[in-house]
Parts: sequence; structure tokens; C-alpha cells
Amino acid sequence: RYQKVIEEAPSVVMTPSLREAMGKAAVGVAKACNYYGAGTVEFVVDDQLNFYFLEMNTRLQVEHPVTELITGIDLVKEQIRIAEGEELSFNQDDIRMNLHALECRINAEDALRNFMPSPGIIEKLRLPQGPGLRIDEGIFEGYNFPFYYDSLMMKLMSVGKTRADAIARMKRALAELVLTGPKTTIPFHHAVLDAEEFISGNYTTDLADRPEIKNKLSR
Repeated sequence: RYQKVIEEAPSVVMTPSLREAMGKAAVGVAKACNYYGAGTVEFVVDDQLNFYFLEMNTRLQVEHPVTELITGIDLVKEQIRIAEGEELSFNQDDIRMNLHALECRINAEDALRNFMPSPGIIEKLRLPQGPGLRIDEGIFEGYNFPFYYDSLMMKLMSVGKTRADAIARMKRALAELVLTGPKTTIPFHHAVLDAEEFISGNYTTDLADRPEIKNKLSR
């Protein structure tokens, strides 16, 4: 279904000039349709750093916490302020990105079966602890995870001073996370975070389909 499964911020391919051009394009899209409120404009980037419009979502995205973690801005709070007719509490020049964040979507899916949904009763749940982690979840032991809705169970996030720090914290968190019952994407995340392409930052959107990732899952 080609949904995003791992998100990070800032993007490893982003340059100052690309960020400026992409930001202007995103603002232009919003202005062109007289949009007022929190929204997300998505682009894809090729190997020559050309970017192409993908879609605009008139809402916050699932991955909005990685932006919150590296900027310190509560986007949900700002969205509510806008809805109430108030001004933003910051301007563009106030935004600083001095950290790096990762988000792993823990889904009730079987990565070995083309990410097929895997509903069922959560038998055991133990969440990781420690600095630099944020977990957004709404599940519990004994919960019968349904097949009627999206397969997202929780968002497991890490933040650090560097990308390497964020990856190390995420790997520790994944190792500590216990979630039994339904099949989940936890083994997939282990495989990706150990992949040389991901560690180097030189990866593309087809990484999930690479044989080396699937081979790690089948061990």
C-alpha cells in the first residue's frame, strides 16, 4: 500500500537552497487555493535534487511529531490557535532545527507477507523507557486490535543531537519494546535501521522492497 513506515527530520537530502525553494512552492500551493490553517504539502525528490509536487493534506500528518521534536513547536496547539482565529505564536525566522528525530510506525502488519494486516488480541505490551523518546499510542494488554481501521498501533519516536544519536536511541527503544499477539512491523524496523543504506542516509523509497531487508526478516 506504499504508506510511509519510517520518517525522519530534517531530511538527509535537504540543502538550504532546496529547503528555500520547496518552502516557497509549498506556500504558493496554499495561497493558490486560499487555504488558511494547518496543512502539509508533500514533494518527492529525485537523485538530481529536483522536486515534484505530490499532494497537499489539509491537516497535520501522522509524522508531525518529528517536526515538533526538532523545533520545539507544538503543532497541534498552533492548529487550535489558528482555528480560534488567533495569530501564530512564532514566525519563520524563529524556527531552529538543531536536533534530529526519527519516527517508526508500529503497525499491525506482517512485513513478510507484503505488509498484510494482522489484527488480534495484544497479549503482552511493555513500552521502552529512557531519554530522547516519545511514544504516541492508544493500545493496552488484552485489547483486540481490529481490522476495520488503519493498522497503526503506535508511533515510536527518538530524538538526538545528531542523526546517529537518534538512530542509536531508536534501536535501543525497538529492542526494549515488547508487543506480542498480532504480527507487527517491529522486525522490519530492526532490519531497516541495520541497513547500510539507511545508516549512510543514501536510501530511496524502494528500500522496503530490497532483498537484503526481506532476507533479514526471514531469518
